[in-house]
Amino acid sequence: MAERVEVLLTEKEVNDRIRAIGEQISRDYADRNVHLICVLKGGSFFMCELAKRITVPVSLDFMSVSSYGADTKSSGVIRIVKDLDESIKEKDVIVVEDIVDSGRTLSYLLNMLKERGPKSLALCTLLDKPERRVVDVDVNYTGFQIPDEFVVGYGLDYAQKYRNLPYIGVVKFD
Repeated sequence: MAERVEVLLTEKEVNDRIRAIGEQISRDYADRNVHLICVLKGGSFFMCELAKRITVPVSLDFMSVSSYGADTKSSGVIRIVKDLDESIKEKDVIVVEDIVDSGRTLSYLLNMLKERGPKSLALCTLLDKPERRVVDVDVNYTGFQIPDEFVVGYGLDYAQKYRNLPYIGVVKFD
C-alpha cells in the first residue's frame, strides 16, 4: 500500500505557534528555572525549538515511552524504554510531547512523575487530538488541536519515516 503526505500545518504556522508557547511559558515561569522532559523520539524536534524560545533558565532531560511500535494506533501497552538521567524532586517540570492522542501514555507518565516529587508538573504538547481521548489528561500548553488523522512531520513518524518534515502532514494511504 502506497502512502503520501498532505500538509496540515505549514512550517510557518508551526514555528509561529512554538514561539507563542515559548513566550507564554517564559511569562508563567518568570524568575524560576524550567526543567523540560522530552518524550522521545517524536518530542525532540518540538522540545529543541521550544527551548530556544523560552527566556528563563532551562534544563533538559529525556524519556522514551512506547505504546505504538510500527502501527498507526496506540497498543495501550506502555513501556518505559529510557528513564530520566536525574531527579526531578523540587523542580518545575514541563513534560514536552509531540502529540496527545488517547491520553493513556501521558496519564501513566504524569502519574509516575508526580510520585517523584517535582515542585510543579505541567504538560506541553505540539498537537492534541481531543476526540481520540480515552483517558483525561490536563494539557497546560497546546500548539494545535487537530482532527483524528494520522499525522507526521516535525518529529512525528510513520514506521520511522517523515520525522524530518519541517511541517505537519497527514498520511494518506492509496
